[in-house]
Amino acid sequence: MSKEPTTLQQAIIHFADPDNCIKFLVARRWPDGVVLCPRCGSDRVAYVPSRRVWQCKTRHEKCQFSIKVGTIFEDSAISLDKWLVAMWLVANCKNGVSSWEVHRDLGVTQKTAWFMLHRIRLALGDVPESKMGGNGPVEVDETFIGPNPQKMHADKRQARYKALSARPKTPVMGMLDRESRQVRASVVPDVRRETLQNAILEQIEKASTVYTDSAVGYDNLAARAYIHGTVNHVEEYVNGEIHTQGIENFWSLLKRGLRGTYVAVEPFHLDRYIGEQVFRFNNRATKENPLNNADRFTIAVSQIVGKRLTYAELTGKELKKPEAAF
Repeated sequence: MSKEPTTLQQAIIHFADPDNCIKFLVARRWPDGVVLCPRCGSDRVAYVPSRRVWQCKTRHEKCQFSIKVGTIFEDSAISLDKWLVAMWLVANCKNGVSSWEVHRDLGVTQKTAWFMLHRIRLALGDVPESKMGGNGPVEVDETFIGPNPQKMHADKRQARYKALSARPKTPVMGMLDRESRQVRASVVPDVRRETLQNAILEQIEKASTVYTDSAVGYDNLAARAYIHGTVNHVEEYVNGEIHTQGIENFWSLLKRGLRGTYVAVEPFHLDRYIGEQVFRFNNRATKENPLNNADRFTIAVSQIVGKRLTYAELTGKELKKPEAAF
């Protein structure tokens, strides 16, 4: 059995063999070694090496299935070697990778690369079910993402303000658990008190310590069974242990990637770009958890099952059921 890759160069060579791609994905999709039919769940399946598919022995429609079925790769004509190299790039490029770069590197069209990247971002955007806090303080903050009106042509600026009802930027809310050094972030419809505090109630354990700025949206958190500390950014950025510098560091990383790599991101797609940056931040190398590029890639591949994004959904022609902000 060939050694699994630890660098991008090794990954390109290793995954050039379709059998290596399948072995790698099988080991992550079915860690116990028992292959299950994605349509009926039966383990009575047999591998057909000549076609690289499995045959389910239970009688039902579409008894044959490939490793792509039930994953973000489903119904894709792109070979697995290109998919896996693209996942390696997205998981490990600190400021992201553009569709034009993937188009040039993998030899696919820019439109195909854009679609691939969004499907990969969907896989990366897992949100843990457990709540934050409990053992350490949680920093909470919001930011706005969008174009700088001062750098836009006057006609475009006026048109955009009119189209978005005088709100040219999209509000995003984030939380950083200082103990675990994990962050969660998502687009929110607005920054009203009800919206922000409902998100806190959903994601942070009660009786936890919460640090925010002095925005009115966070008023009366103490009445909701939280230990609430605030810092007034008009006067200071740090007041002892009370600050939001950690989550603001994440905002800096996120905006650097959006402005420098992706240049222009529509609000309709912004959540997936945020999920991509959250994945890289939460799986970065630390003293407590020294992950390398191969580890991040493996974690990303383990999250591809049970997720599907069609081109119609991506372009807004077929809307998916709305999901919660967090």
